[in-house]
Amino acid sequence: MPAVPPEFIRAHTRPVRPELVPEVELLIAADVVALWEAMETEQGRTSTDPPFWAAAWPGGQALARYLLDNRELVAGKQVLDLGAGSGLVAVAAVLAGASGVLASDIDPFALTAITVNAERNGAEGITPVGDVLGGEPPAVALVVAGDVCYDREMTGRVLPFLEAARARGAEVLIGDPGRVYLPEDRLRSLAAYDVRDTEGPDVRRTTVWTLP
Repeated sequence: MPAVPPEFIRAHTRPVRPELVPEVELLIAADVVALWEAMETEQGRTSTDPPFWAAAWPGGQALARYLLDNRELVAGKQVLDLGAGSGLVAVAAVLAGASGVLASDIDPFALTAITVNAERNGAEGITPVGDVLGGEPPAVALVVAGDVCYDREMTGRVLPFLEAARARGAEVLIGDPGRVYLPEDRLRSLAAYDVRDTEGPDVRRTTVWTLP
């Protein structure tokens, strides 16, 4: 589909500072159903995916917080944000001193939202890119992935890619709020946060993991 105009993102969202990461201001859906309907109209079809990009997911918030609190992990480095969504983690990486960020997402709405949110936060050096899972991991020092193990199929695609990135020397960080498909036995926890769930009033214990 053609590139999504920035005006669409601005017209159907509202500015919010995520509770765990108040340093960043994101454009978030005020009404997910209304946004989804507007996306279908924009695309001219009814098979569009849900607007995952229009929420500050717990795994992304945890990763963003961790990067801002541990700037030495990212300062001066090239980063890949896998499943970037709104661009929250990519923006946090730049604010923490990253020299550049590849923000990957399969949704063209997300790619525009990443650009809009980066501009909103004065975060330069973020490059939105599409699906990277089909090829070799790019030459970056750090790969971050928030809420990517939400179903079996996605986990099966993401984990081999993350393992390949680790084998090439990149550090890998995963933010996850306890999803059942996350292979915790293959990871090491670095930090945990209580994050208000985007899908309801509950608070979810969300962990930042590394791939040893």
